[in-house]
Amino acid sequence: MSGCTSTTLQLQIHPPVGSNQRLRSRIGNRRSRCRIPLYKVNSPRCTIGAEEETKRAATTTTVVKNGEDSLEICRVLNGMWQTSGGWGPIDRDNAVDAMLTYADSGLTTFDMADHYGPAEDLYGIFINRVRRERPPELLEQVRGLTKWVPPPVKMTSEYVRDNINRSRRRMDVASLDMLQFHWWDYSNPGYLDALKHITDLKEEGKIKTVALTNFDTERLHIILENGIPVVSNQVQHSIVDMRPQQRMAELCQLTGVQLITYGTVMGGLLSEKFLDTNINIPFAGPPLNTPSLQKYKRMVDAWGGWRLFQTLLKTLKEVASKHMVSIPTVAVRYILDQPGVAGSMVGVRLGLSEHIKDTSAIFSLKLDEEDFNSINEVSKSGRDLMNIIGDCGDEYRR
Repeated sequence: MSGCTSTTLQLQIHPPVGSNQRLRSRIGNRRSRCRIPLYKVNSPRCTIGAEEETKRAATTTTVVKNGEDSLEICRVLNGMWQTSGGWGPIDRDNAVDAMLTYADSGLTTFDMADHYGPAEDLYGIFINRVRRERPPELLEQVRGLTKWVPPPVKMTSEYVRDNINRSRRRMDVASLDMLQFHWWDYSNPGYLDALKHITDLKEEGKIKTVALTNFDTERLHIILENGIPVVSNQVQHSIVDMRPQQRMAELCQLTGVQLITYGTVMGGLLSEKFLDTNINIPFAGPPLNTPSLQKYKRMVDAWGGWRLFQTLLKTLKEVASKHMVSIPTVAVRYILDQPGVAGSMVGVRLGLSEHIKDTSAIFSLKLDEEDFNSINEVSKSGRDLMNIIGDCGDEYRR
């Protein structure tokens, strides 16, 4: 590395995650919002040369790890929430054909959940076709990441095991590449019991890596203190929603936990389709006819409203035109370049539409300082969603 300068950061020191030591720092209560900084540490902030920076931007994969647990994933993940029913009917054969097309194009990581309709079953059919119809090299690259979102019941070993085995059967794999765990109610500490049982299953070889989804900084800290080998936390993160770059990114940089982001193109709102439109007038703009569009329109309203969002879209269009790419390509690249981000989700409407060309362009796109400054200026013009919604995942617990 070249061009290293030292900067003073307010950080808290942790022992390496994955060791037998526990994180020993104190955690504030809920109201204190987990104020992590305790110590001043001289940490080098390095500037790499243009050639190396370009090479890093073009990297298509990364490794999430904790101790001896690691998993290589594509930095742009195929999100399968769209198979859950709110985007129209899914034809099984067409969907699996589409998954093969994505994998053949190098987009080999698929993200799903136990409650995303037939998502896990589709993956099981898909992975068997990869085994039969594709070379072993592609099979080695394909990853299936799933989530478990249980009700807040007593987390016994048997209950956890039964649910994880169900996902293994549906996905037709001996070992889940990644199990991402969600918990609805922090007042119920059963999430720690569940994660300890999940870790036991990992030790048995039924899960390769343990991860979280929609956990806040305070609870991630507690989980790490309890020795759970978390490799990543999947959270909502976009140019509009920069909450993960506050407390969460700081803890991630300290511990090595990485972020996988969703909502990065806001269900399609961050696209040319919604540029120069006024959806506040009935029938004047594209309909908000999917669960994701409706969800992220609420985020736009909380952030600053449709007029400010149009300013953002115009800024992104200028950047996109400069680089001869699309608005969604710029939106994802911007988040991939944020600290702590391992990968970003792009939803796929399997068998209905595809955006492989735009998605593949993300890897070669390199935003320059002017691009970042113009996007940052608009992003920071909106309200701080941390003050309105709370930390990562708090939107699900209000």
